[in-house]
Amino acid sequence: MPIFNSFLSWLMKKRIHQIELFIKYPHDVQLEWFKKLIVSAKDTEWGRKFKYNSISTPVQFKDRVPINDYNSLKPYIDRLRNGEQNLLWNTDIKWYAKSSGTTSDKSKYIPVSSEALEECHYKGGRDLLSIFIHNHPDSRIFGGRGLVMGGSSRITEVNNESYYTGDLSAILIQNMPTWVQFKSTPHHSIALMDEWESKIEKMARVTSEHNVTSISGVPSWALVLINRILENTGKKTLLDIWPNLEVFFHGGVNFNPYREQFKRIIPSETMSYTETYNASEGFFGIQDRTDHTDMLLMLDYGIFYEFIPVENVNDENPITIDLTDVVTDKNYAVVISTNGGLWRYLIGDTVRFTSVDPYRIQITGRTKNFINAFGEELIIDNAERALAIACTKCNASIAEYTAAPVYFNDNKNAAHEWLIEFAIPPENLEFFTDTFDNALKSLNSDYEAKRYKNMVLGEPIIKPMPHNTFYKWLKKRDKLGGQNKVPRLSNNRFYIEEILNLLNNKE
Repeated sequence: MPIFNSFLSWLMKKRIHQIELFIKYPHDVQLEWFKKLIVSAKDTEWGRKFKYNSISTPVQFKDRVPINDYNSLKPYIDRLRNGEQNLLWNTDIKWYAKSSGTTSDKSKYIPVSSEALEECHYKGGRDLLSIFIHNHPDSRIFGGRGLVMGGSSRITEVNNESYYTGDLSAILIQNMPTWVQFKSTPHHSIALMDEWESKIEKMARVTSEHNVTSISGVPSWALVLINRILENTGKKTLLDIWPNLEVFFHGGVNFNPYREQFKRIIPSETMSYTETYNASEGFFGIQDRTDHTDMLLMLDYGIFYEFIPVENVNDENPITIDLTDVVTDKNYAVVISTNGGLWRYLIGDTVRFTSVDPYRIQITGRTKNFINAFGEELIIDNAERALAIACTKCNASIAEYTAAPVYFNDNKNAAHEWLIEFAIPPENLEFFTDTFDNALKSLNSDYEAKRYKNMVLGEPIIKPMPHNTFYKWLKKRDKLGGQNKVPRLSNNRFYIEEILNLLNNKE
């Protein structure tokens, strides 16, 4: 086993040189991938429609091809799922990543080509390990197993062909190389179970018997599993079960609200936490430094990037800028063209560049996941930084939360209502509210202006929620596990009213 660990570590380190190359020549690498994508798709139905055979520059590409969202590509994706091929991409599409979404009840089916699997998602997974090994040369991560929390998938027969749908993690588990399966836990027959609560029970029992050295997953669902394992074993910390645990590779939601909970469960100064930006549409970023939480934008994964300043994202024909023109500390909506056949696709995420040499980013929120009911333009990044400040000052910790506007009657001012499930509640909720409110004012000038003398917005209304409130709500909506997440901010009260009604047993 030590030889196996050393061999895999050596393989991973070889990739570092290639990463250093795209860091050194980012624009050349992006232009090269742009040309590859255009050439690959020129004879598809989409490529013929927009005359890809005569496109040679990004400027021509932007002039000719509109910006798309899921709805504009859906007619092509529906035809793909009904058995047609060569529509958006030039190789057969057999896999579709089902995205539950946080602002829509409708499922999205993102086509996943074999190229996207190999050149993007799996390459990202290998790079994640390569960077970790590079930063931790004494790591023994391959001496044990990686705990991977997967979703579920199913097979659909269309025209005597099999098409597979599932969340991205399920697709990756079903297609992972043999050596990765050998080093993973639990077995994919458990990892891909549909019924989430039964799966948690089996995962807790099976994985606690293995030597786990790494965990990969969404923080909220990883905590559900970890707490179940601790309950089953009667242990106080995860290190009592997995003494060789080294790293948690996490993504999907901001880790900051969960950080203190993990530190209590894993009381180790050497434990590492590495953020990834891996969505159904592609693998975009990896935290490459141990002392910073921003992520290196991965530029050689078969993705061509464009960016829209957030203030222009709702323009009728928004102008995009290339990587060459982005600046730090400005919010951008991300537009991608990929080797899975997504063309000038607005993925709905917003990012801020923390560096342009090399290009590093932080996720700041969603283009449709914010509160702007009164001109306050509150984004997730503001909310989570303010909550972190309030938690630090009040010795509190948050498990889950969601927020929405309140429209007062009788000429009273409006407010934001926050449903918060505390892991450790503050001793003084009034002080917590005041601290949180002041932090938001310091982070968002529009919010501060609306809060001036309570003229538009009153102070936040914070309602502590009982333990497992959000879990029960997700269960009721059949949204347990996988990549399902609690919507943080909403411009309407749909989610909050559902939760409050559930809590009051009104449904």
